Amino acid sequence: MALLMVPLAGGAVAGGAIAQQVIPKREGMCPLGYVDTFNGKCSTLGVTSYTVSPRDGEACQSGWMNIGGGYCRKK
Repeated sequence: MALLMVPLAGGAVAGGAIAQQVIPKREGMCPLGYVDTFNGKCSTLGVTSYTVSPRDGEACQSGWMNIGGGYCRKK
């Protein structure tokens, strides 16, 4: 299960990011493509996996796009 969680370290954006189906809910809403599971998490409901990383208040790095909810997704 730990492999499905978003790493919270800032360095996870540049390398080592993996696709996640379940991520922690941040900023009060789920990012685009995720559904609120009402337990503090957001899920794709197994339909797909996205490579996402927390923004931590910063702009998304090159090659990533802002999907809301405090996350960037790899293009």
